[in-house]
Amino acid sequence: MLKEFKEFIARGNVMDLAVGVIVGAAFTAIVNSLVNNLINPLIGLFVGSIDFSNLVFTVGDAHFKYGAFINAIINFLIIAFVVFILVKVLNKVAPAKADDEPTEPEPTNEEKYLKEIVTLLKHDDQQK
Repeated sequence: MLKEFKEFIARGNVMDLAVGVIVGAAFTAIVNSLVNNLINPLIGLFVGSIDFSNLVFTVGDAHFKYGAFINAIINFLIIAFVVFILVKVLNKVAPAKADDEPTEPEPTNEEKYLKEIVTLLKHDDQQK
């Protein structure tokens, strides 16, 4: 079982996923900082305070903080837009490589022999 686990971890796609998650977490911190420290204050200059966290309605003893939910939606939209712009810029700076295009795999020896047999059979049928 330990051997199977080592083989599973050693696969390229598992390692790629782990690296992607780590880089994604670091990238999230950068984007959150950009949104919270630069974009939100800039928006606040034009529309005033964009902090809705004080908006609450109460039913009995339950407090529904819908303002915090509105803040989360606004932050999500801003972050999604910033990520969209960053991806577009990165795609223009580093276009896809031609090497990434899928190529046809090299035929196996068996496939080569079968192709030769088919060619010989066709040639033989044309002789008759």
